[in-house]
Amino acid sequence: MRKSGFAAAAGLGSLALLLTACGGSSGSSSTSSPTTTSTAKPGNGAPSSAALGGITPGSTVLHVQKSAIGWVLALSNGQVVYAYDKDPKGGSPACTGSCAQIWKPVTGKPLASPADTGLGTLGTVATATGAKQITYNGSPLYTYKGAKPLATKGNGIGGMWHVIKMSESNIVGGAG
Repeated sequence: MRKSGFAAAAGLGSLALLLTACGGSSGSSSTSSPTTTSTAKPGNGAPSSAALGGITPGSTVLHVQKSAIGWVLALSNGQVVYAYDKDPKGGSPACTGSCAQIWKPVTGKPLASPADTGLGTLGTVATATGAKQITYNGSPLYTYKGAKPLATKGNGIGGMWHVIKMSESNIVGGAG
């Protein structure tokens, strides 16, 4: 059963939210060209010391959760994350302006939950405003405005928005 892994991830998510609330704002960049920063592939089966103690102000914890359509990548608060087909991998996000009012960019310092394994590469790309938008395998991530935790109602909208599908094997101690 996933209960203990979920509890650990929820605890880390709560800590990350607390640290984010207590931390200062991060400096913004004036550059308008995209900058991609990749982190090492998380989840080799055992949590790293960076994953356990690496929650710092501005960290955004991502982890695998079960939704109505299966296992998906989500934020620690249960918000499912999406990729947009029009976004170039590693480039500036194409969803800006009114699009970004509905599809909220996921920002911060990406951190994989230690309860998950075998995830792709997490990184960031600079948006036109200088914010650091989190990427998964080079694709910028978004949440759907107003969606309830683990809701996937944005999946397939316009044929361009898709959840990041995962599997139970991406959970430490999961089937595999």
